[in-house]
Amino acid sequence: MADLHAVPSGDVSPEGTAPSQRLAALLRQASVGDERAFAELYDAVSARLFGLVLRVVRDPAQSEEVSQEAFLEIWKTATRFDEGRGSALGWMMTIAHRKAVDRVRSAEAAGRRDHSYHESNQDVDYDSTADAAHSSIEAERVRKALKTLTPAQRGALELAYFGGYTHSEVATMLDLPLGTAKTRIRDGLIRLRDTLGLQS
Repeated sequence: MADLHAVPSGDVSPEGTAPSQRLAALLRQASVGDERAFAELYDAVSARLFGLVLRVVRDPAQSEEVSQEAFLEIWKTATRFDEGRGSALGWMMTIAHRKAVDRVRSAEAAGRRDHSYHESNQDVDYDSTADAAHSSIEAERVRKALKTLTPAQRGALELAYFGGYTHSEVATMLDLPLGTAKTRIRDGLIRLRDTLGLQS
C-alpha cells in the first residue's frame, strides 16, 4: 500500500477520484476478503482520507497512524457498508473522522491526567466547579441527542460542526450534491433542537 507521507493532504480533484459506484464495488469486494480490491480502494481514497485526518489531528505522524487505523477499521467492517444509506466515500470518511476525533480526545484526556495532581491541589471556587458540572451535563445531553440522528445526518453534522468544514466541503467529502449535504445538516440540526427541547 502507498506511503501516506507521499500523498498530498489536500482534497483530491473530481478528476482524480474513482466514481462513486466504483468505490462501492471495491468496498463490496473487500468485504469478502479481496485484498487487491482493498489496495485499489486505498489508492483511490488515501489522499483525501489522510487530508481529513490531518485537519483534525494536526500532527502528520499521528495523522498517518490514525489513517492506518481507519483503513484497518474499514477492512474489518466493510461488510457493514450499506449503499442504500450513503456513498462508500462518505462511509469511509466518517470512520476516519471519528478515529481522528477519538485521537484528539485521547490526547486531551492524557494531558488532563498529567495535570491532575497539580489541579487537585489548587483552590477552586464554587462557581467554577458549578460551571464545569453544568458544561459536563450539557455535553452529555448533546452526545445522547446525536445518537437519535440517522447515520447520514450525524455524519454530515460531525463534519460540519466538529470538523469545521463548510457545506461545500462536506458535500465533496461525502460525495453528495451540495443541496443534499445542506439538507442533511439542516434536518439534523432541527432534530437535535427538538430532542434537546430548544426554542427555534
